[in-house]
Amino acid sequence: MLPWSAEFKGRLDQTTYTSELLRGNPLGDPHERPVLVYLPPGYDDSDERYPSIYVTMGYTGHVGMWFNRVPFRQPYPELLDAMFQDESVPRAVVVFVDSWTKYGGSQCLDSPGTGQYQSYLCDEIVPWVDATYRTIPDRDHRAVTGKSSGGYTAMVTPLLRPDVFGALATHAGDALFEVCYRPEFPERARTLRDKYDGSYEKYFEVLATKTGRTTNEDLHLLEMYGYASAYSAEADGTVLLPFDDLGAIVPDIWARWLSRDPVEMVKEPQYADALRSLRAVWIDAGRQDEYYLDLGATAFHRAAKQAGVEDERLHFELFEGTHGGIEYRYPMAVRWLAEQLTN
Repeated sequence: MLPWSAEFKGRLDQTTYTSELLRGNPLGDPHERPVLVYLPPGYDDSDERYPSIYVTMGYTGHVGMWFNRVPFRQPYPELLDAMFQDESVPRAVVVFVDSWTKYGGSQCLDSPGTGQYQSYLCDEIVPWVDATYRTIPDRDHRAVTGKSSGGYTAMVTPLLRPDVFGALATHAGDALFEVCYRPEFPERARTLRDKYDGSYEKYFEVLATKTGRTTNEDLHLLEMYGYASAYSAEADGTVLLPFDDLGAIVPDIWARWLSRDPVEMVKEPQYADALRSLRAVWIDAGRQDEYYLDLGATAFHRAAKQAGVEDERLHFELFEGTHGGIEYRYPMAVRWLAEQLTN
């Protein structure tokens, strides 16, 4: 693979969007956010309208990272452009959305702990894209996709806002919380006890002195707190952890987490109805995923089948791979979504 950027045949617009919904958010994070809009080859040469596909990011991801280059792999936008150069692929507008917070992410939910990130996506970015570009402005021609926490967003957003999105693709998305999250609780409790007097407040004091020198341990602690800020924050923004100082479950708080587990959500009639209404559902994960999100993907697939999603609208695949280095999968899902949204 080329170690430098490839020439685009399509066009990538980079814009800063000023969000009124994120203005004054609880964490003081920027309300002006970068948005990338990929326009496929031929967009500027016709009056045709296109389906739209929204890409959300994994935890600790932000839009600028889509341009990161690693040996022997191309960045996602370049993979996308190469795919759309195949004239047999239906064209689509692809929108890269940012939902970064000071904790590393938001799960793209509306929460008093982080801000209105789901509404930002659904009620600001989507209407802005439809008004600015030649999209087909209805839910049956609009999809959301992502990996890890972005895959979580792709699963739950169409369940919560089926008026906005009519299709999804999730790559190793957070699901089956009993398996992917709960086993980490004792380790996080031990770290807090041994190094920070059992207190996240003390941890954040120490973290403030380590700018630019964060460790994997920091990322694990931040990620856990970020999940809690999305799933179990009080109305005043107070973040409640789902485990105690022994790493044991706090039942009422854990129940709040489970209420946002995609696998558990689909057991409820309104969410099953929303999932069943979708035109296309892509689910995949690596068999060796370190966070057992292959098991979460399998559970979500079973839930989709039980909800009545028809086989022709459902793609499920476990492939050889771990949690990282799977960006080659993303254009495969976009192509499939484009085909489903076009038919």
